[in-house]
Amino acid sequence: MSYVLISPCRDEAAYMRETLDSVIAQSLRPAKWVIVDDGSSDETPRILGEYAARHDWIRIVTLGNRGRRSVGPGVIEAFYAGYRTIQPDDYDYLCKLDLDLRLPPRYFEILAERMAADPRIATCSGKAYVEQRGRLVSEGHGDDTSLGMTKFYRVACFKAIGGFVREVMWDGIDCHRCRMKGWFACSWDEPGLRFVHLRSMGSSQRSIYAGRMRHGFGQYFMGTGLLYMTASALRRLGEKPYVLGALAMLWGWIRSALAHEPRYEDAQFRRFLRRYQRRALLLGKKRALEDLMNHQF
Repeated sequence: MSYVLISPCRDEAAYMRETLDSVIAQSLRPAKWVIVDDGSSDETPRILGEYAARHDWIRIVTLGNRGRRSVGPGVIEAFYAGYRTIQPDDYDYLCKLDLDLRLPPRYFEILAERMAADPRIATCSGKAYVEQRGRLVSEGHGDDTSLGMTKFYRVACFKAIGGFVREVMWDGIDCHRCRMKGWFACSWDEPGLRFVHLRSMGSSQRSIYAGRMRHGFGQYFMGTGLLYMTASALRRLGEKPYVLGALAMLWGWIRSALAHEPRYEDAQFRRFLRRYQRRALLLGKKRALEDLMNHQF
């Protein structure tokens, strides 16, 4: 059950030691960990050098400074800078791992065991929580996706779907492409798989509202319809920032549509996505997913 981690990062000095230490303490340690420093200007390079000097299975790839943090395309470009340094077939699994997480000690062992037990699982993860006033609060991800910050993949499946798209919503497109091929994408909310997300989900270097609008654009790019997007926004009305966060997400979709922004070029994929989303609206996600995996639509 060998696996490789690839971690794009930029200016993560405030969080990365917790991630580094929690990976080193894993019961099933990675065979290799490629960390791609995407032009950091803080203490990130020094910290990475410190850990790489102590652990020969940690390799650092350094990229030039593009002058800004680029969520989506930039992150995936950095991921592939690390991916190109490995031979994927040398490993059973690979994981795109962010450096702003605190992982439980058996995290990767449990994921690898689940994958080994069920060959239909293409990608999986645990669930993200944030710490608020001394307690853990779920970020509320669905069960039909593996989370982008710890996207654990069967190498053969990752190659079969063509890897990650270099655009916002790459971490949704990949899961739907897995389903198109008859595989599961999933995440589990269990004590041994709950990890702490040290940076708020959906935030941005500018503001959380910019992050929500970016999500709306990503849904538009992926092919999500307006009805499903509206339902998704309504479901988030009770999440902070209340109301305005949901409206920012919906406006991100509407603004992209009004501007006739480009969409994901695979028309067959977009048709598949719309069918799945319509079933989810009519029957609920759980039933829609069951029907899909039983080849009933």
